[in-house]
Amino acid sequence: MDPSGAGTSNDEFKFKVVLLGEGAVGKSSLMLRYVQGNFNPRHISTIQASFLSKQLVVDGADIDLSIWDTAGQEKYHALGPIYYRGSHGALLVYDVTDAKSFDKVKMWVKELRRALGDDVVLFIVGNKVDLADSRTVETEMATQFATSVGATYEETSAKENIGVENLFELMCSAMVSRARAGPSNRGPSPNGGGGGTRRIRIVDEPTTGRKCC
Repeated sequence: MDPSGAGTSNDEFKFKVVLLGEGAVGKSSLMLRYVQGNFNPRHISTIQASFLSKQLVVDGADIDLSIWDTAGQEKYHALGPIYYRGSHGALLVYDVTDAKSFDKVKMWVKELRRALGDDVVLFIVGNKVDLADSRTVETEMATQFATSVGATYEETSAKENIGVENLFELMCSAMVSRARAGPSNRGPSPNGGGGGTRRIRIVDEPTTGRKCC
């Protein structure tokens, strides 16, 4: 990747990326860390969905990136298709200390493949690696699963800002490669199918027994 874009082409792309996963795995924290450079230690509860945008240069392409964060609570699951429709990429996030959240990722893979086929770039993301001593999902197992479903595996910590920028740049690089290979993947509105929702509720919850972000 060439962050400067110097001496490269001037392709322009609009990409939509959606974050999916259980509640409290750190989806909102990853988005806020990447776009705003912030981390909130309180539990962040997303209502239905929210989005932020960022402009960047990857592989010589100017990218207008729209990042959609979806609610992880089960009661909002049926709304998922509204927000991931038209996505070029999906980050399926789980908590490395919570095996059940990894099982949910497997469910999302099936749903996305059924709805979007192979047109979406998939990344499986093990978040909260700062809590490695409490890990219940081993890296090797997650990597093998990602490979088996045609996804890329990465690990992050939104809290400690580990791997976050690299994750989104790798995602953008993969989307640029796919868009250049297939013109039909270029240029849809990053807000397509999103519903225009931009709501994040910060809930000041006790952290006892709950590992946030």
